Amino acid sequence: MFIKHLKDCKEFLGGDNSVLRELLHPQKSDLKINYSLAQAAVSPGKFTKPHKIRSTEVYYILEGEGLMHIDDELAKVGSGCAVYIPPHSRQYIENTGKGDLKFLCIAEPAWRPEDEKVF
Repeated sequence: MFIKHLKDCKEFLGGDNSVLRELLHPQKSDLKINYSLAQAAVSPGKFTKPHKIRSTEVYYILEGEGLMHIDDELAKVGSGCAVYIPPHSRQYIENTGKGDLKFLCIAEPAWRPEDEKVF
C-alpha cells in the first residue's frame, strides 16, 4: 500500500508561478501509473502564467474561486469543479476570491518540465 500525505510534500514554485506540492509521479516512486498528481495554490488576486503542456490535464478545484482560461475560452470555476484541459492548449487560471485558490492537477502522461512552454 502506498500513501503520501500532502503535509510531507515539499512546496515549490512551478514554471507558471503556482505553488505546487507533488503527490504522485511515476518517475519518483515505484508506482505503475502514467499520470502525475499535484496540488496547486494561487493567492488572491494572482494568476498563473499562460502556458501549454503536451499532456492532457485536469484541474479539480478544492477551494476558492477563479476564472479558467483555455485558448479563447473563459469560465468561472469554484470548489467541486473539474476542468478538462486538452493537450497543447494555452491555459492559465486566476484567483478572483478572497482566499487561496487550491486545486489538484492531474496530467496524463505525467508532467515533465521539457513538455511545458511558459509564455
